[in-house]
Amino acid sequence: GDAVRVALDSFSPHPYGDRHIYVFPGDMGLLTGHLVESFRRDFEKNPCAMMILTGVYDGPPEQNYYGRIVRVPEIDAEGQTSGNDAGMVIAIREHRDILRLPDGGAEQLTYRGREYSFTRRQLMETAEINTLIVAFRERDLRAHLGAMVADNAQGELLITDLAEIYNRQGLTVRAVQTANEEEIIGFNVKSVWRQMESIAMGRAHQRLMDIVTIVDEEDFFIADEVIDQIIAIDKDFGPLDIVVGKGAYVGPGVKLNRKVHLGDRCRVTGGIVFGEGVRIGQGGQLSTYAGQTMHLEDGVEVMARNILKGNMRIGAESRVESGVIMTGSDEWPMRVGKGVTIKGTSYLYGCRIDDGLLVEHSVIKCKHVQAVRRHDGTFQPIRYVLPAPEGLDSIGELPG
Repeated sequence: GDAVRVALDSFSPHPYGDRHIYVFPGDMGLLTGHLVESFRRDFEKNPCAMMILTGVYDGPPEQNYYGRIVRVPEIDAEGQTSGNDAGMVIAIREHRDILRLPDGGAEQLTYRGREYSFTRRQLMETAEINTLIVAFRERDLRAHLGAMVADNAQGELLITDLAEIYNRQGLTVRAVQTANEEEIIGFNVKSVWRQMESIAMGRAHQRLMDIVTIVDEEDFFIADEVIDQIIAIDKDFGPLDIVVGKGAYVGPGVKLNRKVHLGDRCRVTGGIVFGEGVRIGQGGQLSTYAGQTMHLEDGVEVMARNILKGNMRIGAESRVESGVIMTGSDEWPMRVGKGVTIKGTSYLYGCRIDDGLLVEHSVIKCKHVQAVRRHDGTFQPIRYVLPAPEGLDSIGELPG
């Protein structure tokens, strides 16, 4: 409740009309745009001041820690039928507040001047749960938000208390159930986090299973926008022959291509553009900062455990063997020509390397590495280029 109050304080009321305010919890990592759009349509076509998205809990009641949706029953406390009020939302009761009721006790709730009684057991066994996804009309929300009090087991202002507050003011409160229970799971303990991770991977695998070879369907990550891109290029240029290794991670902004092979445990994030047939070895790490692009042209191979960062272009058919770190910045971009081999324990920063060269076991920063042709027609390799040592006068022999 307090978070909503702070959020409303950050912008002024709309001078014309009555805007809709939507509240979402931050721990629902499986929520989709389809569900949000469906909830929005429900709110817009059903006149009410407040609408709650609900779910159904199918486990043991004593393990249900969610807030319960309390609806008007068919019969009131005096045995009279509730008529058209039946099924309307009276209140939302948190799990801890239900536990405060004595065994065998009951709670009396009022709706439109009539009393309704709910036993502790009835409330505990209520399966319809609050997802904390709520829609409001702005004018009513601003008018009644200050009526919340922290009179609950948590000692907090609860936005769900507005259901009762609105009812007392004669405002209509509605609730709609989600069609997909997976989307409303919130991660509050590690076991739920693992469950959500498994569901997310299952969704991704389901979308890609006939397009991409995924080595371990229970251990990989591909960002949704990358999945959309893969499906689009498969439609236009398939088959793709893309392979995603066990534990591979493909973050937002990456653009894959046909015949790309991502090795086990490799990680590619940021503005990385793959040419056709690029191969990334086991444990390779490729990343860019915001606004930067790394281009890997057709046939590039980056072998195991290399680290490539930043503003970079690697020419077609080049090969980066194990033990290499390369970095490019906006000021000093890294440019590698076609058919280049870089190997050994090498670190290259902000260089331009001509086509066809071999660079081995070297540390080179901000240089143009030029192709020099030898008498036999081959290019002179670049090996063991190391910076001059510093601090040698600080190193001495041990006594002994």
